[in-house]
Order: sequence, then structure tokens, then C-alpha cells
Amino acid sequence: MKYSGRYSRPVYWLQPLNDPRWREFVQTHPRASVFHTTEWIDALRRTYRYEPSVVTTCAPRRDLKNGMVFCRVASWLTGRRLVSLPFSDHCDPLVDCDRDLTTVMAALQAELSRNQLSYIEIRPTRSLEVMTPQHSTYPYCRHEIDLTQDLGALFNNCHKSCIQRKIVRADREGLTEEVGRSGRLLDRFYSLLLLTRRRLSALPQPKRWFQNLIDCFGEALTVRVASKDGQAIAAILTLRFKDTLIYKYGCSDARFHRLGGMPFLLWKSICDAKRDGFRVLDLGRTEWHDAGLIYFKDRWGASRSVLTYSRLTGAGWVNGAFKPHSADWKRRVAKRIFVHSPDRVLGAAGELLYRHAG
Repeated sequence: MKYSGRYSRPVYWLQPLNDPRWREFVQTHPRASVFHTTEWIDALRRTYRYEPSVVTTCAPRRDLKNGMVFCRVASWLTGRRLVSLPFSDHCDPLVDCDRDLTTVMAALQAELSRNQLSYIEIRPTRSLEVMTPQHSTYPYCRHEIDLTQDLGALFNNCHKSCIQRKIVRADREGLTEEVGRSGRLLDRFYSLLLLTRRRLSALPQPKRWFQNLIDCFGEALTVRVASKDGQAIAAILTLRFKDTLIYKYGCSDARFHRLGGMPFLLWKSICDAKRDGFRVLDLGRTEWHDAGLIYFKDRWGASRSVLTYSRLTGAGWVNGAFKPHSADWKRRVAKRIFVHSPDRVLGAAGELLYRHAG
């Protein structure tokens, strides 16, 4: 689809799951991440029925030189919007030329008005220099570990009592690790995830989201479960893309935190990533108010950076602006209704409501 509007150069919308140029472009662009991949986009479509689109200045049947990927979210609960991309930690606009970026941003502003969207959200790893007057921002903390160091240095970079001793204790306690993508491992992972989300008063993702991630990513996805005497006590899910290992989800049983299940699994992931030649471990985004999680990631010797999300809104459309953490409807719903519910109710709530949070 082509639009021209009031901006001087044409822009085009393509469907990334149907246009092979997008997959090829993502594989070669230096700022592309796992969240740009067709695997991630397809899992979003399968689970939440979001419609993916890419806006570009490149005409059909021409080599793709730039693109900004979005999902169209249409919700009776939270409104209609474009998000790049739902449930992604970051999703850079893959547009290198300032002129192209200006054209794309003008097209997005026109799309906002034309379809009366609540907002358009962009999740870059670096600040966008080309923005419209009507926009709001929201910061997150991002952590990454440089895996080019040797294992000894990586271990020494870790906090001595909070990480190093926990890894040593996990070995002493005889924790075991299961690695794979089987239905049994997914069941164990999801049971721990429900336990964790209830503890945090947070709405859980639907189980089929994780099954779709497994189906779409295949061997690029790994589930790790730590057990003590057969009892699952911690689990993580990681993704691999190019030279980066992405820690995306983690969950645990708080009764066994003293045994070091999470440090045990993350250290195993680091060791395997080093063996396989990865250069970066991306620990993802963290809300700035979540001091405990930020400190946990700091204690691995990870470097911090700031992710600043941006929302484009129409003039006077305050409902689309970012709201403070205290106004997060997902947390209010989860805390008031689901925190004491049985697993089947909690899982059903995630299945029903989570797509509206994208």
C-alpha cells in the first residue's frame, strides 16, 4: 500500500510475514534485534491476532533499505494504536538516513490522524532526533553483559555474596538443570511463571504465547528449569539472534530462593553462550521503580543504558500519553482480583486480557 499525503516523498506499507525482503533486511541490518524477526512477529500474530506492518520509503520489488515495523492493536478495552512492537524490550527504527526518517515520521503522523488512533508507540534503543510536537516519553533501564571477556573475568565481575556464593551454593545443594523446549519443560516453566506473577501482583502472559514462541523460534529458543530433588524451583527462557543471547523471561518459587536457582541458571546460560561464541547477553528492560531487579542485574557486572520509549499523539489527545506506574491498569486488575485466584483462573485471565496490554 502506498501513501503520499502532505509529505513530499511516497511511503509504502508492507506485510513483513509475506514479503521476503523483510527477513533478508533484518538479517543484514546492524541494529536489527530478535524483536524485528519474523519469528517474533509471527508469534505475536498467532497469539494476539495483531496485524503486523512495516512502513518504508522503498517501493515494492526494490531492495529494502529501511523500515519501521509495527503491530496494529485494536482493543475494545485500551483503544486502537500502532506499537513497535508489543511486548518487545526494544525495537529500533531501522532507518539510517535523516531524510528517510523525517518522511517516515510524517507518514506516521498522518496515519495517526487518518485512522484516529489513540497513539503510535516507538521503542528505540537510542533517542529519536526527529519527533513531532505532540509526543510523550517513558524511560526504562536496560542491562547488557559483554561476553567477549573470559569466563574467569565474567565470574569475578559478579557480586561476591549475591551472585558468586549463590552459584557455588547451587552446586553444593545439588541443583539439577533441564534444558530444551518440550511440553513437559513448558508446563514446569509456566507453573513457576504463574507463581511469580501472582507474587508480583501482575497479570500473566497466556501459556500459548510461550508455545507459539517455541514453535516459531525452534532451536533459537531455550527453556531452562532448575530443580531440587525433583522439585522445579526456577526457570528462564532465552532467545538467540546473531551474536546476542536474550534473557527474556524468568520465574521462580520464592520458598527456594536461598538455594540460588536463578543465579545457577543464568550462569549456565553464560557458560553455554561463551562456548557458542556469543558476544552479548541482553538482560532486557526494567522499570526504574523496580530497584530490586535493577540491583540484581547490576550484580552480574552488566552495563546500564536508558531506553526511552516515545508515543506520538494528536494535539490535545492526553489519553494516549504515557502514564505513571501507579496508573497501570494491568497491575490494578491483577492486584485486586487475581492475586489469590487458583492457577486456572489466573491463566484464563491472562488469556482473556493480556492482548489488550500490547
